[in-house]
Amino acid sequence: MVADKQESGETRLKNLYLLHTPGVDHTSVALGLALQFRDEGYRVGYFKPVGDGPTDQEAVLMQRVLDPEMVMPPFTAGPSYLSCHQRPSLLPDLLNQAYRQAATHADLVLLGCPAAPWAAAAYRADPASLALAFNAAVLLVARVKNDFSADEAIVYNEYLAMRNVPVAGTLFNNVPRALLAKTRGVYVPLLEERNIPVVGVIPAQATITAPTVAEIHEALGGEILAGENNLHLRVEDVVVGAMTIESALTYLRRSPNKALVTGGDRADMALAALETSTAAIILTGGLYPDVKVIARARDAGVPLILVHQDTYAAVERLNNVTHHIRPADHEAIAAARNNIGTYCRWPDILAALRES
Repeated sequence: MVADKQESGETRLKNLYLLHTPGVDHTSVALGLALQFRDEGYRVGYFKPVGDGPTDQEAVLMQRVLDPEMVMPPFTAGPSYLSCHQRPSLLPDLLNQAYRQAATHADLVLLGCPAAPWAAAAYRADPASLALAFNAAVLLVARVKNDFSADEAIVYNEYLAMRNVPVAGTLFNNVPRALLAKTRGVYVPLLEERNIPVVGVIPAQATITAPTVAEIHEALGGEILAGENNLHLRVEDVVVGAMTIESALTYLRRSPNKALVTGGDRADMALAALETSTAAIILTGGLYPDVKVIARARDAGVPLILVHQDTYAAVERLNNVTHHIRPADHEAIAAARNNIGTYCRWPDILAALRES
C-alpha cells in the first residue's frame, strides 16, 4: 500500500492517525483536533480506511461537520469480514484511491481508526501499516480505568516503536474525576520516563460521554409509559433498585441525572427516585407499574420505560451503551473543540507533523 503525499503550497505536514485503546471515546478527539487545526488555518481532510458497518457514525459526523463531500470508509470490517471479502489483493488500490480523494486540497488528513483497532489486520490494514502507508504520525487516544490502563498505553506505544511508526503522543481522554490526580501524578510520569510523550489529560464530561435516554431506549427497547418529550436528557449514572427503600435512599439522593433500574413491581423505589434528580426509570420484568408511578412520572416529565428483560440483563446491556455525538449536537461539538484547546497540547501534535 503506497499513497501519494499531498501537496498544498508551502504547507507540508504528515497526516495524523488516531489510534485508540478499546472502549475509549476517540470521535470527540478527532472532531476537536480537526476544528482546532482548521481554526489555525490548516485545510483538514478526514479519511477512515476501515469503517464500522455500512453506516459509520464517526465518518458521518465528520462529513456533516467538516465537509459534505468527504469520502466515506471504502472498506468495512465486522466480526465475519473474512467470509465477506474474498479478494484482499484489491484493498490497497481501493484505499489509495479513497485517500487521494480525501487528501485533495488538504494540508493534513486525519485518519480514523475502527472501533476494534486491530480490525483488518489480516489484510495488512492494521494501524501501523496504515500509518506508514499514508505518511502519518500516530496519536494514541487512551482510556483510564485502573492501573492496567498505563500498561495498555505502554504496550501500544511499544508496538508502534517496533514497527518504526512516528508517534505524535498519547492523549488520555474522558478520565474519570476520581482518577484525574493519579493519571497526572502517576501514569503520565511513568510514560514519560519511557520517553512516551503525553500531550494531554482530558477529564470526563457528561456533555460528551453521558448517553441520552433515547440512546438507552434504543439499546433496551421497551415501551415508553411517560416522559416521551424528555428523551434528550443525559444519564450520568445508573442505580439498581434491588435493595430496601431505606438502603436505596442514600444512593438515590447522591446520584444526579441517574437512570434507576428496578422491577416494575417496585412502586416504592420508583416513587422515591421521582423525588430526586432522575433522568429516567427503567422498569424491568415486563411488569406494569402502579398507576401512581405513571402519573407521578408524567407530572415530573421523567421518562418511564418498561422493558421485558430482567434487572440483571438490562444493567448488562446498559453498561455497553455509549453516547455518540450527532451532527446536530452543537453542545457536544463545542465541548469537543474546547477540550482540545484547554486540556491538549495540540501545538506539540502539530510540531510532530511538520516535516523537515
